[in-house]
Amino acid sequence: MTEQKVALVTGGTRGIGRAITLGLADIGVHVAAGYFSNEDSAKSTIEAASAMSGSVSVHRVNVGEPDECLQYAQDVIEQFGRVDYLVNNAGINIDRTVRRMSLDDWHQVMRINISGCFYMVKGVIEHMIERKSGRIVNISSIIGETGNVGQANYATAKSGLHGLTKSLALELAHKGITVNCVAPGFISTDMLSSVPPDIIEQIVERIPVGRLGNPEEVAFAVINLLDDRSAYITGAVIPVNGGLDM
Repeated sequence: MTEQKVALVTGGTRGIGRAITLGLADIGVHVAAGYFSNEDSAKSTIEAASAMSGSVSVHRVNVGEPDECLQYAQDVIEQFGRVDYLVNNAGINIDRTVRRMSLDDWHQVMRINISGCFYMVKGVIEHMIERKSGRIVNISSIIGETGNVGQANYATAKSGLHGLTKSLALELAHKGITVNCVAPGFISTDMLSSVPPDIIEQIVERIPVGRLGNPEEVAFAVINLLDDRSAYITGAVIPVNGGLDM
């Protein structure tokens, strides 16, 4: 078994996930970063971590498929002998009003954004209980608190993560495992790239700090929750939103 801490980060090669992966690698953690289809982002994440004190391996996984999630977790445990941290970051959005939203639009978002987190927890929970140690952080969204026009599926899934987080926290607190949630606001990532500039301006006008967030600011909150010194924090939903929702 390696003495190096090991993290699973789903969706760990782009946007917020990439920032978490590189932030952990920078402090000496080995990160097994999950990705689905973007080979270029996977390779560039490994390259970006090459000079860091930690390391990165990439693992192709569809977190909407339970067997793939369980295999991902099992492969990492077998290869490295441990998983200390699980960060459930992978997520998608398919935005339409409820009147126009198809059943497939609904189920795709639910499968990735909420069921995928459950599947990943199932992949590591017995291992963490056996070791009497573990940190789980789920990445939610401000939309899970406020809702949003055209995002009923996304909002429902992200809000559901809050309930999953709190239930798991209660179940696992006496096992030495903490479970928390980070809920970003509007962060400058690919997910916002399709939003028209005038809409972005309107969003920024509503944010008290007067700007979009950046992925590294979300990563900082996540990494602090993974730290041993955060052992008394569990069941929390931490907003990283520039004061937009208080």
